[in-house]
Amino acid sequence: MKGQIVHSPAGERIVLDDVGQSVLLDNPVVRVWDVALQPGETHPWHLHHNPYVVLSLDGSEARMDWLDGSEPRFLNEYRGGSVYRPLSPVHRLTNIGDRFYRNRLVELKDLGENLPSPADIGPGDRSVQGQRPGPATGDGRLPVILHRDVKVWISSEGELDLAAVPHVVASLDGEVSFHPGGPLKISPGEWFVVELTYLTV
Repeated sequence: MKGQIVHSPAGERIVLDDVGQSVLLDNPVVRVWDVALQPGETHPWHLHHNPYVVLSLDGSEARMDWLDGSEPRFLNEYRGGSVYRPLSPVHRLTNIGDRFYRNRLVELKDLGENLPSPADIGPGDRSVQGQRPGPATGDGRLPVILHRDVKVWISSEGELDLAAVPHVVASLDGEVSFHPGGPLKISPGEWFVVELTYLTV
């Protein structure tokens, strides 16, 4: 949370930033951020209070550094890929590639801040470029992540037969919206469709 004060192992005072740069959507269920980094740019130290889904719009090589001094994690996200992540220690993200990096970061409030203590989601999940975790749906959605908590698909123009649970729908060109579930018509283009399966009653 922006403004929170933490200290490095060496005692340096660190003022944390938000988990993203600007909020695109915020309701009682989700908060969706824009995260964009030019080559060489760093998103400052921050801390997640909610499990979250990353929807990659523009991919690049990146490095995640940990405030506690742990070994960095190297990433190579790609357009149309996705990551489902648990809470993690304070970290920052640097675009170490030569391409523009942008994602939509979807915070899942009912697995985090809306609970007395955050849910343990395990290690989460990550898509693999060129591989699908299952077959296409009857309405043509291509699976990106199929986790017990969340399901992420890529889709294009058409009528979608979505389950009766909330969804986040995000265009790979930037638009984002919240859908309560059920049939949905999407306009031409590429779209992420994120089913919040954990909300199934």
